[in-house]
Amino acid sequence: MATTITSSNMTVTITESLSLAGYEQGGTNSFIIEDIAEVNRRIITVPITEITIVSLSTAVAGGTFIESDVKYIRISNKDDTNHVGLIFKNEDNDEIGLKLDYGQSFIYNGDLAGGVVDTMEANAGAISTNTFADLVSITAIADTSPVDLEVFVAST
Repeated sequence: MATTITSSNMTVTITESLSLAGYEQGGTNSFIIEDIAEVNRRIITVPITEITIVSLSTAVAGGTFIESDVKYIRISNKDDTNHVGLIFKNEDNDEIGLKLDYGQSFIYNGDLAGGVVDTMEANAGAISTNTFADLVSITAIADTSPVDLEVFVAST
């Protein structure tokens, strides 16, 4: 069966709007990610125990994204009270933990040529751009009660 879906360019626009003392202090940044052919957008209820929200690999598997194809990930906390912890893990088992407060979003940009391959590193010492490893998973854990996250993944 031949696909009837053709890839398209995705435009991402980030805008800050702030006026202080009558002067606009915000800004806008836009960029284009070419040839997006797959989008996964879902709402996930995250409990107060850690769960996987994104899995990445080099092989096709149920619920797993191909790491070289993923160009953009956005995670938005849809709760109006509680934060959630996001844990990013690479192939070397290095982890980075980030707090995503209620109502906020986090964007993980893949490499435009290589997806999330060689894009993440964490250690207690200095980091070299030559030591980045592949992102392999994103997990989440809610603070004091379950939190709804919107997860958006765009792939070529």
